[in-house]
Amino acid sequence: MAYILGIESSCDETAASVVVDGSEVLSNVVASQIDKHAPHGGVVPELAAREHLKAIECVVKSALENANVSLKDISAISVTNGPGLMPALLVGVNFAKALAFANDIPFIGANHFLAHIYGAFLDGKKTHLSEPIYPMLALVVSGGHSSLLLISDDGKARIIGYSIDDAAGEAFDKGAKLLGLGYPGGPIIEKTGQGGNISKYDFPRSLTGKSGKKVTEENKFNFSFSGLKTSLLYHTKKLQKENILEDELVDTVASYQEAIVDVLTIKTKSAYEKFNAKSVVLCGGVACNGVLRERFMQTFDKDKLFIAPKKYCTDNAAMVAGIGYHLFKQEKFDVKEVDAYARLPLITEVPFIL
Repeated sequence: MAYILGIESSCDETAASVVVDGSEVLSNVVASQIDKHAPHGGVVPELAAREHLKAIECVVKSALENANVSLKDISAISVTNGPGLMPALLVGVNFAKALAFANDIPFIGANHFLAHIYGAFLDGKKTHLSEPIYPMLALVVSGGHSSLLLISDDGKARIIGYSIDDAAGEAFDKGAKLLGLGYPGGPIIEKTGQGGNISKYDFPRSLTGKSGKKVTEENKFNFSFSGLKTSLLYHTKKLQKENILEDELVDTVASYQEAIVDVLTIKTKSAYEKFNAKSVVLCGGVACNGVLRERFMQTFDKDKLFIAPKKYCTDNAAMVAGIGYHLFKQEKFDVKEVDAYARLPLITEVPFIL
């Protein structure tokens, strides 16, 4: 058996986890910084890095203790080395490098984006898959990404759609900020919009063709949420001018959320049909949204749909350890070659075949 210690610090969560053979999660410790960043309405990279420095040693120690293992039992250390915020990433990468070097443990750099996809198959789920599942279509939705990744049965992969401006998570955060609801926007908008009329206001669904404007071939599976945010801004100003914002807030939020969910579902279904996909994965922080999860369950066959558990949707180290196991089996580890990177690189393959 291979015990992988995962470490995550790409944004505002300091996390560590121990996972056995890429599936069994023995521990999953997360130290959140939400309270630190909330007054700023978003994540401040330098502040995030300082908080990671304070928390990382304790978080890793807790993960080992909760798993009832020591560093002598660890087969490899897997750390998120990108994409993410550079100041934050560097804390995790350098801590993991030092820990691996000092204890002569193999060291692995894990892609945070791909780790989110793997999060849907933790806790033994990858051993109970219906066949066939490839081509697999993964929707990764978070603060930084709204992307569709198509994966074939030989591990080859390509991004067929991505956000050309704001990602879905940014749309939630910026929308909540415009409405004065607070941070982070996703959970607050979902809670505020409960019971609201989702059809009260017709917010735009950019790049879907619903406005009557033809979608170009290059943008057929791409996402755009900046126009939605601008529409909410003008809508809010109008309501404030008419002094009816308080009465219409719930319907406004529900309609705004519906527009985001609608776009994500339309694009994913379109790609699913176009590429004759056999399964769909929903993952990333925005995948915690209950309305989105329910919509996907209504849209896709339950035997072909894999939605990451909420605890593995937000940033965590279990998914990092899980994907690290497959890199460990392929002997893809070298302390000297692992560096942090901020932007998502070109993806041509995934390290796991399920």
